[in-house]
Amino acid sequence: MREWHVVWVPDPGRWGNLPEAGVLGVEDLPIAVERIGLLPGDPVFIAPDFTIDSDLLDFVLSKHFRFLARETKRNYATDIRILLTFLSSRGINWRRASEQDLLNYRTWRCDAPQNPERIGGSKWNREAAAFTRLFKWARMSPRPVDASRREDRAADSVSARVSWLTPRTWSLWSDIGLRGHGRDGAPMWGWDARTEARNTSFVQFILSSGLRRQEGGSLLTFELPAHRLQHGRYLHGQLAGAVTRSKSGRTFYTSLDALGQVETYVQSERAWAVQRAQQMGRYEQVEQMRLITKVTRGRAPQVFWVDRNGVPGHQYVTHMGWRERQWLFLEGPEGPEPAWLWLTEQGLPMLPDRWNTVFTTANLRCEEVLLAPGEREVSRNLRAAEVRGRTPYATPHSTRHSFALYMLIVLNQLMEARFGLTAADRRDFAMLFGDPWWLVKTLLGHADVETTKRHYLAPVAHLQLESILAVADTDGPERRMEDIDGVFARLARESAGIQDIDLVVDRLPKATR
Repeated sequence: MREWHVVWVPDPGRWGNLPEAGVLGVEDLPIAVERIGLLPGDPVFIAPDFTIDSDLLDFVLSKHFRFLARETKRNYATDIRILLTFLSSRGINWRRASEQDLLNYRTWRCDAPQNPERIGGSKWNREAAAFTRLFKWARMSPRPVDASRREDRAADSVSARVSWLTPRTWSLWSDIGLRGHGRDGAPMWGWDARTEARNTSFVQFILSSGLRRQEGGSLLTFELPAHRLQHGRYLHGQLAGAVTRSKSGRTFYTSLDALGQVETYVQSERAWAVQRAQQMGRYEQVEQMRLITKVTRGRAPQVFWVDRNGVPGHQYVTHMGWRERQWLFLEGPEGPEPAWLWLTEQGLPMLPDRWNTVFTTANLRCEEVLLAPGEREVSRNLRAAEVRGRTPYATPHSTRHSFALYMLIVLNQLMEARFGLTAADRRDFAMLFGDPWWLVKTLLGHADVETTKRHYLAPVAHLQLESILAVADTDGPERRMEDIDGVFARLARESAGIQDIDLVVDRLPKATR
């Protein structure tokens, strides 16, 4: 076997039950790992002979890798592991890999018909960035691949992860996948609804706000929006910079309905989970507990706490990353309880990446209800388009894409139909407040509006706004807004990549829609 492996350093308190005699002669493995300098989430590369590659360990500890975001570390390490296995299978030590070796690897990854899991241009560009970082650290000259060289980047770099679901398709996906409904619109027998309120409120919250999985998944209870917009049904809150991709805080907005679902979860499922955890003494076992004593307000709120040893500490809320937020607790009526909003059934913080499992489970349930047994046996990628179109498929990031598309259409409808703006009026409005693309870019937290256009709304960029937002009465003094479901249904027929399952929705009872 020439297979390389990667193991990940666990978070504090998540090492499990280690043998008293130690592991491989190391009595206290967590302390030994900490002394080396490895951080939670760091990768450790295991060679085919089951030894730790010391050079790759030094790379992980170096400035070239240490300050990457945790998810980026996981992605890069996974990419590097595949390259290491490829080179090892050909008897090539990665330290002596040549430009031709990397060219052969790229051909196999992207173009070889013998490879059943070929990747696209965007994925290759990410891998090239990971390899460039490794070879730059290793001071290999010339570098076998360099992402700064045009010829080493893919020309067909188009985001393959972009996916949209229309509002009524999200409703169907939630009803079947998260609420356990059947084709008749009622919960099916045997449905386990223990986490239903948490899952449905989380999806509705990030779908309404456009937050990323980590941004919405690491919120603290006192960060929920509390300021209502004047004459509106939206509230706004402040997102901490440390949990964003750009490391820059921003204002976000969510609807009253979405926030109401979250508050219902807090008062029901979450309260039950906290009570059970307190009764079973789970919080007494949290080693890194920081009990909050005060939260200041204003433009730069701070959190003050004391740890289990009585040592006080404080930090600006915007500087607190998701790992540090897990340790924050509030003094509740029955004792300490997590400040982290979204909790597991055990009453402990639900880490952001665990939402992937919730979405995967919901997708599988939709397939179970909406597809025939024979259709489910075929993997999704190999199914006919007509079969794929009969069941919704969503990821946490799909909520963000769908939010962007929804807001673009609504903002343009407001300009075109409700305000009755002429072409000249639209130009003046855009100069004062920005056009819908700019507004959506601001809501998403993008630095450049071109990023919004290129990555989120490419399938509709070729369409003229007049064709998307055609109105029935264009001659009258007031233009009538088209039904939003009708707009999305037509847009889905004219564009690729937008899930609007007409056949399924039309055949299901109204209670399921």
